[in-house]
Amino acid sequence: MIRQIPLDLRWPPHQRLDAFWPGGNVAALQGVSDAVGGAGNAWLYLHGASGTGKSHLLIGACRAALEAGLPARYVSLASIPAPRAAAIAGIDAVGLLAIDDVQAIAGDRDAERALFDLYNRARSAHARVLFAAVASPAELGISLPDLVSRLAMCTQYALRPLDDAGRRAMLRLLAGRLGLSLDDEVLDWWFARQPRDPASLVAMLQKVDRASLAAQRRVTIPFLRELLQGSNV
Repeated sequence: MIRQIPLDLRWPPHQRLDAFWPGGNVAALQGVSDAVGGAGNAWLYLHGASGTGKSHLLIGACRAALEAGLPARYVSLASIPAPRAAAIAGIDAVGLLAIDDVQAIAGDRDAERALFDLYNRARSAHARVLFAAVASPAELGISLPDLVSRLAMCTQYALRPLDDAGRRAMLRLLAGRLGLSLDDEVLDWWFARQPRDPASLVAMLQKVDRASLAAQRRVTIPFLRELLQGSNV
């Protein structure tokens, strides 16, 4: 049995549906929101490269469901130590179930069979299930044909990475929630010197927020320069 840790204790607060900047993924965000609310298709499969927001959407969906008083759980198959079959078999198939990193079980026949059985249990229980992986069901390398066909029956969304304009908009949205203001010059300087993938941007924003609060200073280029030099980033 997988021990369920409360999401608010385990995951960063920015991983919420209302803090997801969709860019070219508006349809995926709407589909996930509808699944949480009981509208539209309740069985979704999200796929895309790392950094496209799959985990954010799944965790955000679970948070939204819990806040609405519905049972929900998020499980990353990549985080389950091998052998994974027993742990997958112990997942309760009720409420909203978010299964991330499906690619982690590709080629593991026992784990694939356990996920197939979980799929069927969830169907029988009228659960809502969100899957996420790095590729479509047919491209994952799963060896159990019945599991591939079941996953392919879900409504599928291919997530696209944010462009620089989208990353800036995302950063401004999250900064605003923290009470920070980031002007164009600050963002130009930041983006020219730091990694621009969403995970790195969020990690850096959290660092900036803590430092700005401690120093009681606005976020300016001199402030960022001092922060980065002082931490050898």
